Amino acid sequence: MTTWVPDVLGDGYQQLTIPLGKDPDGEGEVEATLVRYQPTEITGTHAVLYVHGFTDYFFQQHLAEHFAEQGYSFFALDLRKCGRALRPGQTPHFVTDLRMYDFELNEALRLVREQISGGHVLLVAHSTGGLILPLWLDRLERRHGGSAGAGVAGVILNSPWFDLHGPAVLRSAGTSAAIDALGRVSSKRPVPLQRLDTYGSSLHVDANGEWEYDLDWKPLTGFPITFGWLRAIRRGHARLHQGLDVGVPSLILRSKQTVRAPSYHPTVDEADAILDVDQIARWAGCLGNRTTIVPIEGARHDVFLSTAKPLADAFHEVDLWLAWLHAHHLTDTETRETGASA
Repeated sequence: MTTWVPDVLGDGYQQLTIPLGKDPDGEGEVEATLVRYQPTEITGTHAVLYVHGFTDYFFQQHLAEHFAEQGYSFFALDLRKCGRALRPGQTPHFVTDLRMYDFELNEALRLVREQISGGHVLLVAHSTGGLILPLWLDRLERRHGGSAGAGVAGVILNSPWFDLHGPAVLRSAGTSAAIDALGRVSSKRPVPLQRLDTYGSSLHVDANGEWEYDLDWKPLTGFPITFGWLRAIRRGHARLHQGLDVGVPSLILRSKQTVRAPSYHPTVDEADAILDVDQIARWAGCLGNRTTIVPIEGARHDVFLSTAKPLADAFHEVDLWLAWLHAHHLTDTETRETGASA
């Protein structure tokens, strides 16, 4: 029996714990948390399932409300050791294999479809979630029925993390081999990186931003990156670069430019301060199926946490794509029905 309880976001939001058993990485019992926005009784047959990025969790109420206005029931998943699902003694966001997330993604998809009586689910993901989701969908596509047969209608990726950013030497064979070796033998060893609050300060209302969220679950300087986690990410990147087949159409939103700054500056509010947008453009074709890429002028790394104008532009692009996706599904359904009756 599923037991939904009130969520920290308040009225209209509930959460459900998804037990996942013993952590393969040895950090005790793990679980994920599914959040739903249900201001009224769910009556439709379409839903959104949202997946966050690194040093992140679901708090974007305006995103849930926008999709609800478009007729979608909204759900979001806090992955194991992230946000609501982080437990004492666990390393935030730590996994040594991205395939571990398949367990909660499969269960979340099942639960969402149960809520909407077996209807279609639109997947939405940000940053690291934008890497995790396509890898999972590629594995889902290889099973009987594929991702569309599992009820997935399409994917929206918000600044997906498709490659390691920074100088080219960081992506060299030697560096990759070193990350692989250290990640295997010293998985929880922190990567010696300077932790900056540049991006976090551009977002949070207590600094230079307009968004309010829990700094214990999303600290301004981010969580430490470990070699074991980075090894898993690089293996995910390598698999993506070989070419995936997510099985359904994708929309990719990104900023038009990248900016690097050691501390907060207003330019950070108008560009991606985390990832290289050229890499997103370069590897977007590796998703398979039909992919639409839309650069948003003035968008932040999280496009849906941008200032008013680029945020409105992003939602407009989403709505246009949703209209196309709906028509695309109607056409596919009619074609299948015609073929079945022929």
